[in-house]
Amino acid sequence: MTLPARLVVLISGEGTNLQAILDACRDAVLPARVTAVFSNRGSAPGLERARQAGVPAIAFPKPREMDRLAYDRSLAEAVLEYAPDWVVLAGWMRLLSMSFLSQFPGRVVNIHPALPGTFPGVEAIERAYQAWQAGKIDHSGVMVHLVPDEGIDSGPVLAQETVAFQPGDTLDHFASRIHAVEHRLYVETLYRLIT
Repeated sequence: MTLPARLVVLISGEGTNLQAILDACRDAVLPARVTAVFSNRGSAPGLERARQAGVPAIAFPKPREMDRLAYDRSLAEAVLEYAPDWVVLAGWMRLLSMSFLSQFPGRVVNIHPALPGTFPGVEAIERAYQAWQAGKIDHSGVMVHLVPDEGIDSGPVLAQETVAFQPGDTLDHFASRIHAVEHRLYVETLYRLIT
């Protein structure tokens, strides 16, 4: 793979992990460049982060009349135009089917705010916090994993880091520590993949 590596980032919301990646590319911490950012939500604030960085920001919502597989095929075709070495999911809140994933075998990466095998899917931080309040766990964490198939947050783990609960934690305090780990761990993991 020639450096800098080409990344296409898929987002659905704020884009704070995207911002960490954009900053790492700008500062030459990550030998890569983001060639495009796609969002399934046209109002996603992360699209503005891409624009501010001079990166193509593409709103790509799913039309109501289009089925999931057709949407994923059309998304894959649009992403392929930017010739990514890696497709980076950074808060992408749609389950991708093989219609998309088969176009990028072994090259789709995701971050999830929980440890492997725990709290897959949405609201992982909130569910972990509730489990801690109920006395069931004393920590959660973050993982970065490949996305080889349609399993939810179950692909091969590339990196993981534990985040312990602290006495008196509020959900916001815990979430801010999770997000801080996400931003660092994603950049570190992408660096290892690329180099």
